[in-house]
Amino acid sequence: MKLGLLIAPLSVCLGFAPPAYLPQKIRCGITQRFLSDFSEDDGPREQSRFEGMQREPTANELAVIDDMITKLSNAKPYELPNAVSRAIRVVSSPRFFLRIAERADEATDAMEKEKLGALAENLVNTIQAVVSMTEDSLDERAKEVEKVVKAASEEDGEFLVPLSKERVEAMRKEVEGLEEESLNEAFLSTIDAWMNKAHQDGMDGMVQIMQTALQIYAGTVISRARVRLQANVAAAVSGEDQAAADALVEAAKEGESSAASDLLEKLLHIDTNEWEMEIRKGIESDVKKEALVSEVQKTMESVILGLENGSMAQRVQAEFLRELVTRIEAI
Repeated sequence: MKLGLLIAPLSVCLGFAPPAYLPQKIRCGITQRFLSDFSEDDGPREQSRFEGMQREPTANELAVIDDMITKLSNAKPYELPNAVSRAIRVVSSPRFFLRIAERADEATDAMEKEKLGALAENLVNTIQAVVSMTEDSLDERAKEVEKVVKAASEEDGEFLVPLSKERVEAMRKEVEGLEEESLNEAFLSTIDAWMNKAHQDGMDGMVQIMQTALQIYAGTVISRARVRLQANVAAAVSGEDQAAADALVEAAKEGESSAASDLLEKLLHIDTNEWEMEIRKGIESDVKKEALVSEVQKTMESVILGLENGSMAQRVQAEFLRELVTRIEAI
């Protein structure tokens, strides 16, 4: 299945488009400005830097929205908070509510109209509750994102972009040190908000740092998902339960795997600027290009398609792997 039909391009957001500026220094303390500058008194927030949030949805994306609306309209009220929290940015968008209204107008069945009207009303109340509950989570994620960003600074406290290999690895260490539950939609929402603020203030260098954070996030969570998937498959084949699957997670990291799988794991944990060099080295040794592409596509199907449709996690991780496929095929 081609994920390009479902996921909006995020090349600029993830930093895969060529930068339009030269190396520069950014004054330290900028992260504190980000945290203090978000205020309702400052007027409405500008559009998200995620491209999929900036334009009218395509026919395929509209189909995804329709699927979400159908599932939510058939869900029990107590199931809404969990479903909404997993895709808050999509569900809370004006476009989502507009589509509900359009479907209600188009519906010929009175019961269907009533279900859609009830859904819109329930969503308003649910979103308010979810936003209230996630405020503390956003505060925690902001602290974690700040640590990641500060890791990008030089010894003198300034940010020099393009980032050196040492600074990128320092950021990676911070991200990989975070628990799985920390690398959630709130984490991505915080990065999105900071990137938007940096762009709004003309701080292209800080935008690049946020893009690097997104790339590291994607590689980290995809790698973790692959390991857990391998453990779950092994448990299913052996007839073991979930507890056994969890016990196999560490073993899966050390188990035998194909050369293509090993190379993909390596690519998930290095700077994207080093991808071409490592891919060439792998192809020149014992990895077939077709096998590597197949391994990435298999990861797309098993990991990305299992994420909430329209969520930031799905968009970021899908674009990361799509860019990797493009780089591989270009060699």
